[in-house]
Amino acid sequence: MMPIIDTTVYIIDDDFSVLDSLTILLETEGYHVMSFRSARAFLEAAKPEAGCLVLDLKMPEMTGLELQERLKAETTVLPIVIITAYGEVRSAVEAMKLGAFDFIEKPFDDKLLLDTVANALQHGRVQREKRMARQLAEERLTSLSAREMEVLDMVASGCSSKLIGDKLGISRRTVEIHRANIVRKAGTRTLAELLMLAREAGLGLDVK
Repeated sequence: MMPIIDTTVYIIDDDFSVLDSLTILLETEGYHVMSFRSARAFLEAAKPEAGCLVLDLKMPEMTGLELQERLKAETTVLPIVIITAYGEVRSAVEAMKLGAFDFIEKPFDDKLLLDTVANALQHGRVQREKRMARQLAEERLTSLSAREMEVLDMVASGCSSKLIGDKLGISRRTVEIHRANIVRKAGTRTLAELLMLAREAGLGLDVK
């Protein structure tokens, strides 16, 4: 597996001159560049977990759109910058619908390309941080019992311990014990931290 290097830019273009000029441009800016003449070569050689992909749409064997669809099906989280030729705007729009970060028309301005790549890499960092936060939150909250999840949901909706106890038919003291256990298991210090963790885990709590 390739190491996680979030300054890696993968380039796929069957036009050698474009591939070469892009590689030189990006390496000059300090990026780690991996270039490929086809989508299949990229799939065989790279297992990216970070960075971004600069992708030409019109290629033999597997087009840019077909590669994008495959990466999406494999849930590969990689910001994609599409390179399009004149008259390929419709295909570029399809790429955006599939989740491409942005697209640039040929012939492109070097500064525009560099700015777009920088923004795509930053977007990728933010998305990875969100994904990692969600995974951590899910791991922390999987140990909660069904009753503790009920209590957490009611706490999130603004219910007091007395009201929770009345709704669940348990004592206020028992509710307080559940709340303490929830905070302990989640590894948080305050209720606000706990509710934030629950939202990050995608629990869909009705937070008031």
